[in-house]
Amino acid sequence: MNSASGFPSTTFADVLEGNAAYAADFPGTGLSGRARKGLALVTCMDSRIEPLQLLGMDQGDVKILRNAGARVTDDVLRTLVLATYQLDENRILEMPHTHCKMASATEDEIHRQILDENGVDTYSVEFRTVSDQEEALAYDVRRIRSYPLLPRDLVVAGAVYDVHTGRLSPRDY
Repeated sequence: MNSASGFPSTTFADVLEGNAAYAADFPGTGLSGRARKGLALVTCMDSRIEPLQLLGMDQGDVKILRNAGARVTDDVLRTLVLATYQLDENRILEMPHTHCKMASATEDEIHRQILDENGVDTYSVEFRTVSDQEEALAYDVRRIRSYPLLPRDLVVAGAVYDVHTGRLSPRDY
């Protein structure tokens, strides 16, 4: 863990340089905090996923929630409550992807790997690995649909993104 105070500029030099170039020509967005398409997307943090591009959307169209495995956690539900009531989102797409690291090992295997390779005991954390991606997606869609704090007329769907073909495959749940 980095215990030094101050921003680690050397370590993040590429980030700061990239931002400087971006900001130099930044025209402003003119966007509000609301997603124009009324869509909230729950997907994985995998860097192979370009959410806006794969959905044919633009900046400002979608609220994007990302975590390991695209799982519906308590924090995702908290965020969806805010998105629906404060930001007028009226539909949610739950979208895991093929070849996900969270679907390639068990909870115990990941804990043991981290312990063996890094000496860190992570057993106090639930990673929410996925042994059956279809089952997990169906469960997460049902979890959103049945969450008592979300609007009853909220439209919730599930689909799997294929990282090798770029195709989105809707599921009937």
